[in-house]
Amino acid sequence: MELNTRRIITETTRLAKEPIEGITVTPRGDNFRHFDVIIEGPPQTPYEGGRFRLELFLPENYPLSPMKILFSTPIYHPNINRLGKICLDILDSKWTPALRISSVLLSIQQLLSSPNPDDPLDNTVAQHWRENLEDAHKTAREWTNKHAQE
Repeated sequence: MELNTRRIITETTRLAKEPIEGITVTPRGDNFRHFDVIIEGPPQTPYEGGRFRLELFLPENYPLSPMKILFSTPIYHPNINRLGKICLDILDSKWTPALRISSVLLSIQQLLSSPNPDDPLDNTVAQHWRENLEDAHKTAREWTNKHAQE
């Protein structure tokens, strides 16, 4: 068994045994590299009460290369664009093989609690966030209510 296959099995087994609060990870079919993820909107944020769907894929050379993660659920957030791409340094320039699926998902959950409009992926949303935080939160709540309810 290849080292990266063993690593994936170890990580997914641990996720099943020790689930992360507010995060559900489900393998997609019989492809052990492809997962459906649901992240619950953190309390006391504009995303509270929402259930956000993400797609996670582990490339062939994982963990040497970062996993690919996209939001499937539309979300109004300065660090997530309309295509679902996430601006998070550990998914790009700060990736290290020491990172695990669980730590990356926790970082995404934290990004929902603490958006960073100074390092945006969606400049329009970031500008709204910087210029009128209360109104940006209102829009984010509206999007959550419209798109992230099941």
